[in-house]
Amino acid sequence: MSATDLPVDVVEAGTGPLLVLVHSSVAGARQWRKLIDVLKATHHVKAVQLFGYGATPAWEASRKQTLSDQAALIEAVVGDAAGRVDLVGHSFGGAVAMKAAARLGERVRRLVLCEPNPFDLLRQAGRDEAYQEIQSLRDTIKTYGAANDWLPAATRFADYWGGAGTWAAMDDERRAAFARALRPNFHEWDAIMDEATTLRDWHAALPPSTTVLYDANTVRPIQEIVQLFERGTQWTMRAIPRGGHMAPLTHPQVVNPIVQDVLR
Repeated sequence: MSATDLPVDVVEAGTGPLLVLVHSSVAGARQWRKLIDVLKATHHVKAVQLFGYGATPAWEASRKQTLSDQAALIEAVVGDAAGRVDLVGHSFGGAVAMKAAARLGERVRRLVLCEPNPFDLLRQAGRDEAYQEIQSLRDTIKTYGAANDWLPAATRFADYWGGAGTWAAMDDERRAAFARALRPNFHEWDAIMDEATTLRDWHAALPPSTTVLYDANTVRPIQEIVQLFERGTQWTMRAIPRGGHMAPLTHPQVVNPIVQDVLR
């Protein structure tokens, strides 16, 4: 499967320098609607739908998905656009944005990462407990997803990333929609867990103008990835005062001004 062979669904608004937004798992490009409203006055915003979201086709099950596959969607959207591009990604979308930035090289001006999740770095660094914690979540999604039993998978996923009680707080309609939206995540785990790029190579490949946003009280695997990112890099680390891992969705009034400031 090649991104050049597929229609890539994009939510688009505004004029100015190109800005590409890459959503987290389950959310889709709709997670950026408030940020788009803010930035369309200063940027040509393109919020990409990754494989299986919006009108972008679902991933083929014939082989494992890779981060390069997802990053190719970003490259297709950037195309031959004049000038340099800014990238913003959240969670899985943050890891996709990292891979896209590495492939686009000097075409990227600024890279903003909201709690990105290149989890193989934990394995590489010997962060065994954090790696096993996220591996357990992966195994839950893979086991129930393979059996086409999405409600237990969605329950675990929602409570892990959103906090205990997230699933219980949803009504039946919202639960059903969440479970449907989780399906692309089955393949995203292959892309994120099998990405073997080293920390040194990420530091070398990504622009010095990379900013990592994080909540100090987020889940342990993300906390430890942030700790690794802080080592030996020019990247800027900025704490989000509240909201946890899902802050770009649940607390846009907190996150969006920070993103706007970085891009300014």
